[in-house]
Amino acid sequence: MSDLHFRQATSDDLNALMRLENRCFTEDRLSRRSFRRFLDMPRDRLIVADARSETGVDNDDGDGSEGEHELLGYCLVLMSAATRMARIYSIAVLPTARGRGIGEKLVKAAEREAADAGRILMRLEVREDNSGAIALYNRLGYRQFGTYRDYYEDHGTALRFERRILFYEPTRAFLPVPYYPQTTDFSCGPAALIMAMAALDEQQSLTTLEELRIWREATTIFMLAGHGGCGPHGLALSAWNRGFNASAWISTEGPLFRDTVRNDDKKRVLELVHEGFLHDMGKTGIQLHHDPLTLEAMEQALLDGQIPVILISTWQLNRSRVPHWVTVCAIDEEFVYLHDPEIDVDDGETVADKQYLPVDKRVFSQISRYGRNQPLQAAVIVGPKRPESL
Repeated sequence: MSDLHFRQATSDDLNALMRLENRCFTEDRLSRRSFRRFLDMPRDRLIVADARSETGVDNDDGDGSEGEHELLGYCLVLMSAATRMARIYSIAVLPTARGRGIGEKLVKAAEREAADAGRILMRLEVREDNSGAIALYNRLGYRQFGTYRDYYEDHGTALRFERRILFYEPTRAFLPVPYYPQTTDFSCGPAALIMAMAALDEQQSLTTLEELRIWREATTIFMLAGHGGCGPHGLALSAWNRGFNASAWISTEGPLFRDTVRNDDKKRVLELVHEGFLHDMGKTGIQLHHDPLTLEAMEQALLDGQIPVILISTWQLNRSRVPHWVTVCAIDEEFVYLHDPEIDVDDGETVADKQYLPVDKRVFSQISRYGRNQPLQAAVIVGPKRPESL
């Protein structure tokens, strides 16, 4: 008889881990040095299935002794410092111990550890010909979202799976926000605005044509490179012109993104566009605040049935220094939940990656601004339709 339990591995387990690794794998083996490095990384977790025999251990190597611990399996979970994701890097079960549900229990133990550490998604890779493991992951609710070709030493293909382990629980306190992905590289602002308007009006068009119409109305003409992006003035006007209440919160006055272009003629164009936006806003009831929108005010807007659309820097999310518009859907004690309209299909992303994306409040305070010296904070709050527009 054996008493099976799960625990964190220690340096005393290195010999047993190496025996287990060598018995389970002929290629892509973790080295002793790798195991030691992972054990020394506080952020990561190396969970082992440990069995203590009452009369001694038979580990098939002839070196068991009374009271010795036999490792029947392990699961190595990596946790990046830059994201709230966890990844099962390697999992192994002793061949003679298979069929006892140890693999499933290891995965669940790994998920608990990751969730307790505040991780949102668990990801993993599995050989495309490992039907048993694939069946297990499917049964546990994992979904395939991509592939890695030439991933293993023998050039085999890995299937990428993921499962959400922390969830946003819908509440009546906040309006449900439909998801709409941007269809061009430059229309995140219109896509984010469309989602906000659709939350307030079920008749709101969710089409590429509407997305491009808003971009034409709200674009600043020039940006860092390529097509111009959209600023808060233009987005607020687009919402107002469609019958919605709107307010804009901008931490600075003057033309936005002027310093991102070097050509003097382009700078003058940005100034003229800005003057035009201010002129048009003066004919509306849009409230213009030259202050950053606080997280408390953002949450209150949501509770009041309004939807914020905010400008962020994506450096903390994907190491890209570009301004990007997202829709704020909900806020709780730990997270700000965003609809991010940009889906990187080439990287295996799907709607599930970008819908109600939980962002730690501490991280959110860093991403909800753009620029270094005098960071820009910009937001548009979209409110219900005005009575005269109904």
